[in-house]
Amino acid sequence: MSRRYNGLDFNRKPKKKIDQSHLHELISWIFWLSVSGSIVFVLIDVFGLRTNVIGNAMEPSLYSGQQILINRMIYNISSPERGDVVAFLPNGNEDSHFYIRRVIGVPGDTVKIVDGYIYIDDVLLDEEGAYDKIANPGILENPITLSEDQFIVFGDNRNFSEDSRSCNIGIVESSYLVAKVWFKISNNLEFMGFVR
Repeated sequence: MSRRYNGLDFNRKPKKKIDQSHLHELISWIFWLSVSGSIVFVLIDVFGLRTNVIGNAMEPSLYSGQQILINRMIYNISSPERGDVVAFLPNGNEDSHFYIRRVIGVPGDTVKIVDGYIYIDDVLLDEEGAYDKIANPGILENPITLSEDQFIVFGDNRNFSEDSRSCNIGIVESSYLVAKVWFKISNNLEFMGFVR
């Protein structure tokens, strides 16, 4: 026999109905926040990995301690070009910090330093007087011809830079290249902007 209630029952809880439109909106928000978060993560990881410049080899373009953004994706779809500022691991050493230098020689080039100036394929590299005359040619006193996937890199501060002229770094293989440096950051807006 079932029991019937006449009147009010304060112990009985009313059934809650979930509004379908609110549920749909909540699921939509969760979905789009997840998608947005994933896109931001990928963009930061690929285009905006932040690192610091170590040493004065790239002065006055980049300063020691200055933060930079590097693009790790670009060299998967294109090759470094002369003038690019790159981040690389010397001799592929995974335990090293990133070295930041400028590409001078690209595959197929024959590079040599004569009387303090860079020659590529026996033609003087026109740098419009932007850099100091090189005091020590190092291993580039003799011509070096780059094979496929090999690069020569220099610091902009030519006489205070450990770069492809030194045996410690020498020719940089493409597998050592990590990224292209594309943006410099500073508390002082004078040093903030795209890297050229």
